[in-house]
Amino acid sequence: MYAIVKSGNKQYRVLEGDVFRVEKIDALVGDQVELNDVSMLVKDDGIVVDPAKLASAKVVCQIVGEGRARKVLVFKKKRKNNYTRLRGHRQPYTMLKVAQIVG
Repeated sequence: MYAIVKSGNKQYRVLEGDVFRVEKIDALVGDQVELNDVSMLVKDDGIVVDPAKLASAKVVCQIVGEGRARKVLVFKKKRKNNYTRLRGHRQPYTMLKVAQIVG
């Protein structure tokens, strides 16, 4: 059984026991988080995509850790104008471990 879950405007395919990375969630390490925006469930007896049945579906996860991704550099340059800009960005993330899929 697996589910397609939306979090942070992205979709993830998760199984029970999976550890995956989502955009930063404001909670402490060790807390449990429920992801209620389930797009699809795949069970042993078939696929569930009906919005009425998916309204009660959720994925219960535990926060394993937090961190920041590798630095992405943005470099701008305009020739002949002595114009250069270098900016860096590190996106914060949260590591989740799927405890159970309810559906």
